[in-house]
Amino acid sequence: MSELGNRDFPVNIEDIMHTAYLQYSLSVNVGRAIPDVRDGLKPVNRRILYAMRQLGLSKSHATVKCARVVGEVMGKYHPHGDAAIYDALVRLAQDFSMRNPLVEGQGNFGNIDGDPAAASRYTECRMERLAEEMLSDIEKETVDMIPNFDESETEPAVLPARFPQLLVNGTTGIGVGMATNIPPHNLGEVIDATVCLLENPKATVDELMEHLPGPDFPTGAIIRGRYSLRQFYQTGHGSVKIRSKADIIEKDGREQIIVTEIPYAVCKEQLVKKIAELVNEKRITGISGLRDESSKRTGMRIVIEIKRGAMASVVLNQLYAHTLLETTFGCTMLVVDHNRPRTMNLVQVLQAYIDHRLEVVLRRTIFDLRKAEARAHILEGLMKALANIDEVVQIIRESRSRADAAANLIARFEFTQVQTDAILDMRLHQLTGLAIEVLKAELEELLKRIEYLKALAASRDMRLGVIRDELLEIKEKYADPRRTEITTDDSDLNIADLIPRHSCVITVSNTGYIKRVPADTYRTQHRGGKGIIGMETKEEDHVEHLFNADSHDLIFFFTDRGFMYWLNVYEIPEGSRTGKGKAIVNMIKIEPGEKICAMLTVSQDEFNDPNKYIVMASRRGYIKKSELALFKNLRRVGLRALVIEDDDDLIGAGISENGNEILLSTRLGMACLFDQNDEQIRPMGRTARGVTGMRFKIPGDDVVSLEIIREHVYSDEEPADENETETEVEVDVDDEAPVYGSGPEVLVVTDGGMGKRSYVSTYRKTNRGAKGVVNIRLREGESVLSVIQITEEDEILLTTERGQLVRIPAKEIRRVGRASKGVRIMNLNAGDRITGVAKLIEVDVPKAATAEAPAEEGTTAEPAVPEAPATPSADTDVEPGSGE
Repeated sequence: MSELGNRDFPVNIEDIMHTAYLQYSLSVNVGRAIPDVRDGLKPVNRRILYAMRQLGLSKSHATVKCARVVGEVMGKYHPHGDAAIYDALVRLAQDFSMRNPLVEGQGNFGNIDGDPAAASRYTECRMERLAEEMLSDIEKETVDMIPNFDESETEPAVLPARFPQLLVNGTTGIGVGMATNIPPHNLGEVIDATVCLLENPKATVDELMEHLPGPDFPTGAIIRGRYSLRQFYQTGHGSVKIRSKADIIEKDGREQIIVTEIPYAVCKEQLVKKIAELVNEKRITGISGLRDESSKRTGMRIVIEIKRGAMASVVLNQLYAHTLLETTFGCTMLVVDHNRPRTMNLVQVLQAYIDHRLEVVLRRTIFDLRKAEARAHILEGLMKALANIDEVVQIIRESRSRADAAANLIARFEFTQVQTDAILDMRLHQLTGLAIEVLKAELEELLKRIEYLKALAASRDMRLGVIRDELLEIKEKYADPRRTEITTDDSDLNIADLIPRHSCVITVSNTGYIKRVPADTYRTQHRGGKGIIGMETKEEDHVEHLFNADSHDLIFFFTDRGFMYWLNVYEIPEGSRTGKGKAIVNMIKIEPGEKICAMLTVSQDEFNDPNKYIVMASRRGYIKKSELALFKNLRRVGLRALVIEDDDDLIGAGISENGNEILLSTRLGMACLFDQNDEQIRPMGRTARGVTGMRFKIPGDDVVSLEIIREHVYSDEEPADENETETEVEVDVDDEAPVYGSGPEVLVVTDGGMGKRSYVSTYRKTNRGAKGVVNIRLREGESVLSVIQITEEDEILLTTERGQLVRIPAKEIRRVGRASKGVRIMNLNAGDRITGVAKLIEVDVPKAATAEAPAEEGTTAEPAVPEAPATPSADTDVEPGSGE
């Protein structure tokens, strides 16, 4: 007792229960309830088919009592009770449960009315030919064999499965804390999708759905809605709306509804009873008669007679709403993958099957190669013996025993023991000339097969070709036409498809009002004009952000607290040119006190590009780069984009890729240019703060603009070659020095209405964290507002604090030196200042008209503003008539 007492130690019963329950749940889910992704079978189904194979119950064998199969399975492989085994066996034989039954049943195996099968002692069964394909080549060591429950037998861990059984017949399973529900599909379509993925490993779900449009239920019926199917195949979760196939006919002056197909897993008898209850309770008043005329000869046929004066279409819609004539089939693609339950999408399921078949074909190839090499080895010995037959016969005759003969042959001809045994087992008829020719032909054929098997084992592409050929062979033998029709539904309407693609101007006020206006609303003016009213503003409200987007883009909103929210561009209400817009807090769920600091437009196609990054910059000079794919899982509640210090805030964000450069510009006229690569800015997670992007030369300065520079060509501020035709030379109005450069250029705009174009090549490139170079020479009281990369073909949109808006061609803004003042690009009213700058993007729509759109009723648009002179003065920084 003292020794036992010394071994006692305290244990928390909660920990014991937790561990024990986890082990139990994993055992139930993996060992009983959830199918394996490779062969699509739960353990009980796999054991039933394997036991039937061991009993020899192929399609060519006579049927035997189901009780014998149940006993074989229970006694050797599945000690969980005969009821569970027989129920699984019955389901494998039901043509209304399985799209392609794997067991042929004889006797009463239940029906669609919900009647149960007869007892196992009355029914008989054998395998269907398709089930034999599931077990094909299992004798060639293609799968692992594991001990059974008492280690007296072995059973396969998985079947070789020559076709994707998981999708073809689907499955339903309820485990501990999880469940799976995979609908059945058409065998030919599943194989076509698998072949598509074999030939194009990067195929998307949409590409696979061209071959596999949706489930194909054994009971037929109609699937309504393709959008839900796409969601299921993309995520592994979804639902399918199934509607009965019903025709409305007229007979004897009355209408009848004839139901010929009902949804999958719906009991016909219960359906008819429910319709009768609705009629008796007078919830449906247009039905005068109800008959179930179904039979084996005519198939399913439910006749619903309609009263005179009632409309059959109305009654049918009522039946769809109140009965199981229309149901929703919840889909969950939960499978066991490498002994772990996981939810997979269509691509992952098919790829897992392909990987399984690759292993099966490789193991089969190695087995066949080993057998072929062993037979070739024997044949080589026989051929050598036949070539020296007289000496071989003499050695055998002179030997006292078989052992002596074997030893003498090995000593004389260096035969192996296997070859020696084969020689000693030869019969005299094998010495005839014809028999020798047969041996030679067999050896030649074997050597060719060995060469092929070696190449097959060494080449993955060859094995993929074998898988493809075997799948197409299965399709040719067993595929049949689709039974379930797929139609569109209201859910298939994607609002984006109803919105024409066009260029939009998005304006956001400092008090949080946003609106979308077509870009062609604003007519093009010459630089120096006053513009037109773009938004009616009050003294406390002014336009703070302005940018251009495609109507099908996404907008990312970044707040001062480092969160990112999003909207589709078309979700922003379209407003009038002078309208205020809608409060943005009603559209995205930003927290109280948060303020939008930066916005970014993203195309849906960019998420799949691994070379795309979001680059963000803060007012205090920090910069951060994160992969765009990190923001793919969009949530309406927002995502953490970066960590912002209390004395800092975000000023800009942009889409960049390796090879681009970053240009940070400060409020007081400095700029820092450096590479956007992993050496300068390493990619970081969404919650990181970032690194120092720029330091400040002028006390009190801060960053106001982030621009991504693309396709940069440097000249290191040296004069270009005289023969370089792309170089343009103009006079810098400040220092009378020629302006050299080529390649990309940027537009610098100040809040006082000044602007200039300069070549990016004139900005000396530095490392991240430098103080930069002079960006523009500012006038007193002015500050830099924005820096944008442009071309001469671009058009620029400017908006002011008081809502004035002007659209001007970029080519009318003079190209001058990097450190010059620039020219006046907008004539501002007294006390007004520029608050937003945007470059109009190109969208595949007709070009905008250059005439001003008519003013909306009720607006206070100003009359047309006289245009500034088309040719600006080349000798002054200010436009004539500007008042300076």
